[in-house]
Amino acid sequence: MFITLEGPEGSGKSSQMKSLADFIQQQGCDVLTSREPGGTPIGDQVRAVLMGMENDEMHPRTETLLFCAARAQHVEQLIRPHLERGGVVLCDRYADSTLAYQGYGHGYDRDFLRMLLDYSTGKLWPDLSILMDLPAEQGLQRRLSSGGEWNRMDDYELAFHRRVREGYHDLVQREPERWEVVDANRSVEEVQRSLRQVVRERLQGRNSVSAD
Repeated sequence: MFITLEGPEGSGKSSQMKSLADFIQQQGCDVLTSREPGGTPIGDQVRAVLMGMENDEMHPRTETLLFCAARAQHVEQLIRPHLERGGVVLCDRYADSTLAYQGYGHGYDRDFLRMLLDYSTGKLWPDLSILMDLPAEQGLQRRLSSGGEWNRMDDYELAFHRRVREGYHDLVQREPERWEVVDANRSVEEVQRSLRQVVRERLQGRNSVSAD
């Protein structure tokens, strides 16, 4: 099973990953955690270019292609092999981030982006995508107050981040069977409980189908 966490900046995806992965492992699954961009040595090198504040002249088309290049390597080197071994992959961001950020945020043709994503992923899409949702303003404020890395993507204007959030909600409406929405504007513990409930139900449903 391939599970992705998506959401605006500051939604808390990274901070929830380990606890959620531990829970999935407790369900008897061989779970692999990863992130995008990154996940592989090549992907991490691309991530440094994409996120570096010194690269503020990067054109959005360049940005799009770099994300897809890192993702192609990620899928073939890490994600697909683990899935083929029967494991569960839990990933912090994936192809939907490109649709949300480059499609809705930058306004690029989303039909073309889907074709590009099908090519770069070998048409591998998640079984479950969880939108960790909160207003863009609050997410960016969290990023600032956390004292963590402030990167080139964070530095886009607020209107861009609002379009990204709206884009995620549109993606959810287009594929409701794949998506679940979790309110990320709560305590870490409350959000984790909701994430575990969503994943538990999907795993149980999948096991039931397999048994049939």
